[in-house]
Amino acid sequence: MSRIGRQPIHLPDGVRVEVAPNNVVTVTGPKGTLTLQVDPDITVEVADKTVRVLRPTEQKRHRAMHGLYRALIQNMVTGVTEGYRKELEVIGIGFRASMSGNMLELALGYSHPIYFVPPEGIKLSVRSERGSNPIVIVEGIDKQLVGEVAAKIRALRPPEPYKGKGIRYVGEYVRRKAGKTAGR
Repeated sequence: MSRIGRQPIHLPDGVRVEVAPNNVVTVTGPKGTLTLQVDPDITVEVADKTVRVLRPTEQKRHRAMHGLYRALIQNMVTGVTEGYRKELEVIGIGFRASMSGNMLELALGYSHPIYFVPPEGIKLSVRSERGSNPIVIVEGIDKQLVGEVAAKIRALRPPEPYKGKGIRYVGEYVRRKAGKTAGR
């Protein structure tokens, strides 16, 4: 069994963590500020350059929340220092991705182009070199929001198993199926 909740969170230089009386944790760093509402049963203590998450009892619910909130606060600290990034590859003949202003424009084999406007706190960019598939880069400080936006973009045209066309994460393995066999 994991003991993630008991490990202290070490704060790098330039990161400040504040806990409000109503158990709202605010993490401020060079890339921005994130807030999290922590369950009232869980206690968050900030000492010199470390944050500790404490649970009141050994109940199953308290043990689960202990590790959860420790991981969420660690992700916030990582987000405000380094940020998070996901890369999506657009594969298919005639499939294109480009930026028009702050909007992502995708041509995915439908009769119309698809325009995707990123939410607040997410930066989208497209890298396309001649002879290779375009790559959509999703960046931000909130790990959950970056993953959610990347999943929404991927859901516009998930990779299909016969030719592998569609949008997939860079490095994602798509299991291929054999097509129909010729008639006898």
